Parts: sequence; C-alpha cells; structure tokens
Amino acid sequence: MPTSDLVFLAENNPIIPASYDIVWSAIVLLVIGFFFWKFVMPIYTRTMAERTEKIEGGILRAEEAQAKAQAAYEQYNAQLAEARVEASRIREDAQEQGKQIVNEMKVKAQDESDRIIAAGGNQLQAQRQQIVAELRSDLGRTAVDLSEKILGASLSDEVTRSSSIDRFLTELDSVDAGSASKAAK
Repeated sequence: MPTSDLVFLAENNPIIPASYDIVWSAIVLLVIGFFFWKFVMPIYTRTMAERTEKIEGGILRAEEAQAKAQAAYEQYNAQLAEARVEASRIREDAQEQGKQIVNEMKVKAQDESDRIIAAGGNQLQAQRQQIVAELRSDLGRTAVDLSEKILGASLSDEVTRSSSIDRFLTELDSVDAGSASKAAK
C-alpha cells in the first residue's frame, strides 16, 4: 500500500483521533494532573497517614491492653496460688488446733473421771465404815441381848457391856480374817 493510502486511512480512521485532539487532551490531562498532584494528593496522603496512625495506634493500644490483661492475669494466678497456700496452712492449723482441743478435752475428761472415781471411792469407803460401825453396834446389842438370855443375868453395867461387846467383836474380826485368808488360798 502506498503511503498516501495510509494517510487517508489515518485521517478517516475512527479509532485514531485527530492530532489536535491528542494535543488538547494532553494539555487538559497535564492541568488536571497538576491540580490533582498539588491539591488532591496532599489531602489523600494526609488522610491515609491519619488512618494508618489510627490503625497502628489502635493496634498498639490493643497490644498494651493485652499486655496489661496478661499481667493482671498472672497477678491473679499468683494471688490465687498464695490464697491456696494460705488456705492450706489455715486448714492444717485448724486441724492441729482441733487435735489439741480433742487431746485437752480427753485429759480434762480423764481428770474429771479420776476425780469422780476417787470421790466415789471415798464416799464408798465412808459409807462402808458407817455401815460397819452401825452393824457393830447392832451386833453388839444383839450379842448382849443374847448373852443376857443365855446367862440369865443382866449386863446393864456399861463397862461390862462395853468390854463384852469389844471382846465379841475382836473374836468376830479374827474369825473374819481367818475366813478371808482361807478364801484367798
């Protein structure tokens, strides 16, 4: 194809714009680009920087909050461990005190039991002596009455009566001691 045909095709081609359109479009593009670069880009850059700062600041604050929460959690765990140790110590102290109280109560109960047994023994001994004394006097009167009936004489004399009773009781004690020694054998 000859060159003239190409020029003709270029002039009549709807896809390729005319040269004056290209020049004016380039000038408009440069003016718009200049205004965009001079006025819009600084605003855009500042806005992006602010957003970046807010996001990074939020992340830093979140990290700080997370670090504080972690520290609080560790402090809580440490306090919880201390509380458990303290509770264990208190429980052991309470058990020890309980054992001491039980032992003290046992000692007091044993002392009280010993005191009651001793008092009972003393009272029993006193009653035994009282009963023995009453039995001796009754036995002595009965012996005198029987002796008077057997002898037919009155033993009203106090000295005679007393000596007879004492002799009878002495013989009775010797009989009791002899029967007790035989029973022991």
